[in-house]
Amino acid sequence: MIALRKSGDRGHANHGWLDSYHTFSFADYYDPGYMEFSSLRVINEDRVAPGSGFPRHGHRDMEIISYVLEGALEHKDSMGNGSAITPGEVQRMSAGAGVMHSEYNASKTEPVHFLQIWIVPDVTGIAPEYEQKRFTDAEKQGRLRLVASPDGREGSLKIHQDALLYAALLNKGDVVTHAQRRGRKAYVHVARGKVRVNDDVLYAGDGARVSDESRVVLAGEDKAEVLLFDLL
Repeated sequence: MIALRKSGDRGHANHGWLDSYHTFSFADYYDPGYMEFSSLRVINEDRVAPGSGFPRHGHRDMEIISYVLEGALEHKDSMGNGSAITPGEVQRMSAGAGVMHSEYNASKTEPVHFLQIWIVPDVTGIAPEYEQKRFTDAEKQGRLRLVASPDGREGSLKIHQDALLYAALLNKGDVVTHAQRRGRKAYVHVARGKVRVNDDVLYAGDGARVSDESRVVLAGEDKAEVLLFDLL
């Protein structure tokens, strides 16, 4: 079964410096039908104006992944980490027992466009952790590249949950298939472009909850970038 989440049905908040679309309930946006999907708690599509950003604030017991699509996101945290995250790089922060951080647009002229992803961990109270890795376009072109996993396999980021996150770049005519193990679910989010997911066509910002399917077939209908979550 595939349940579509159309881009226009998401929650939306425009704060001037931040234009954000929420796939799941977040902040002032509440939809009891979209609280989470398995351990996947948040997919926010954020656009941050030049010279603006999220001031220093705290988190606890959450796996937070930042996936940058355009621009440069400047990160600083209470663990002493400081870096700029650019397209192709993925950041993982395990908040654990508590961490303070800030995220800013490093440019004075160009916006930042990124996906903020939260996954509920299977362990709480751990020491906070930080990790950042680059995944080249060539690694993702025409295939599902594992970018996060519970054991860091294949050079992926290591998260504290039985969840797998894949990223793919598809051209028109490209087809990739993900075998879905019995008892697991998938969530597909289209970051850019146009993709057919099994029998349904999805556009940028659209998502799909997948359950009781033996496979997820992604076919490029146009140049596209797609995230696929394999969840318990």
